[in-house]
Amino acid sequence: MTMKTRLLLKLAGWTGAVLLSLGVAVPPVARAEVRIDITKGVVEPLPIAITSFAGAGGREAQVGADISKVVSADLERSGLFRPLDPRGFLQTPEQLRTGEPRYQDWKAVGAQALVAGSTTATGDGRMKVDFRLWDVASGQYMQGLSYTATTDSWRRIAHIIADAIYKRLTGEDGYFDTRIVYVSETGPANARKKRLAIMDQDGENHQFLTDGQTLVLTPRFSPTTQEITYMSYFNKKPRVYLFNIDTGRQEVLGDFPGMTFAPRFSPDGNRVVMSMAQNGNTDIYTLDLRTRRQTQLTDAPGIDTAPSYSPDGQKIVFESDRGGSQQLYIMNADGSGVKRLSFGEGRYGTPVWSPRGDLIAFTRQRGGSFAIGVIRPDGTGERVLTEGFHVEGPTWAPNGRVLMFFKDLPAGDGRGRNAKLYTIDVTGANERRVITPLDASDPAWSPLIP
Repeated sequence: MTMKTRLLLKLAGWTGAVLLSLGVAVPPVARAEVRIDITKGVVEPLPIAITSFAGAGGREAQVGADISKVVSADLERSGLFRPLDPRGFLQTPEQLRTGEPRYQDWKAVGAQALVAGSTTATGDGRMKVDFRLWDVASGQYMQGLSYTATTDSWRRIAHIIADAIYKRLTGEDGYFDTRIVYVSETGPANARKKRLAIMDQDGENHQFLTDGQTLVLTPRFSPTTQEITYMSYFNKKPRVYLFNIDTGRQEVLGDFPGMTFAPRFSPDGNRVVMSMAQNGNTDIYTLDLRTRRQTQLTDAPGIDTAPSYSPDGQKIVFESDRGGSQQLYIMNADGSGVKRLSFGEGRYGTPVWSPRGDLIAFTRQRGGSFAIGVIRPDGTGERVLTEGFHVEGPTWAPNGRVLMFFKDLPAGDGRGRNAKLYTIDVTGANERRVITPLDASDPAWSPLIP
């Protein structure tokens, strides 16, 4: 749950985007020299030439140009790539479609890597999209892939291509073929309308999932990305719900006697861990989604909340004020072996375990400001990534290299709110805003789309 909520206590995004086939281009992969080492902190962005994907004309050409723009935007936004201005290119997409790159020309414009592709209508409402990647510095071919899908899936194809390029040049999985669920906000501070919303990671394909008649908080994706668990004040009763993105069906999760909140799926998707408040105390419970059996994990005075599983499902990090101040704790998944994790000044909350397992992100409030930070699961290596008047709610990209969070600033006469989403590298560099139609808070990043 958010820090502010704690104080009070004391879609179907893919429009038929089904990949129908994936093929691998014929040319052999040669040893390449160009590579981005993202394990050494902040790196200089790699100059990369991304040409418009060649098409025969009309719809093919337009889709090719659109794919190229999305691939370029994805890679540029990562902070690891610097797409070059196509107006300086000396070889056309059509020439690259039928021939080899003129490496000297690409070196002359400053490119270290080159991307070209093509689009071909298959005559049955689908389109074949090919792309190829070259190492300009060494003059070597690196990778080629081919996709066939419905034409309205072109944006997803672009994200998948960007992921393939990212992985080939960094050695690590990308994060572009993903979605974000978050709380869309509008209205005055004392009467905010809060709706569940979903979009691609770059802010496109935006949709509202709820109508705003009921306050919603803390949405979280299932591992399959097809369900969302969240807290809703339906009929003024705060309860944890499940939302099926395909069907739009919502259901209350469990027949708990008290208020339930701060839900999150287990890594295998079989359980939801959450907090329940009753009789003046708040503890952490799990609910088995197959048997609906409830299990209480904590039993301590105070508020235990915001649980988050480790990637292997063996541990849970959570926040608690059992020691007199709000800090982070780790316990085994059965509730045993509770250990305090954070010992710094201020109040720690909203912990979330990295998909890589190596770090836990958190929000820290100290004095009049907030910070987003990370700490190792053994309690060492704590560092702040960003600070501000109110920054909160970190969520990890599936590769564990980027976080998204929201930033809240006073608006107008100081009584309003101005909440926006941002991304930042785990190094603390490359902070960027994610554009949403309205104010936005409490994002949750999906795994890669299956």
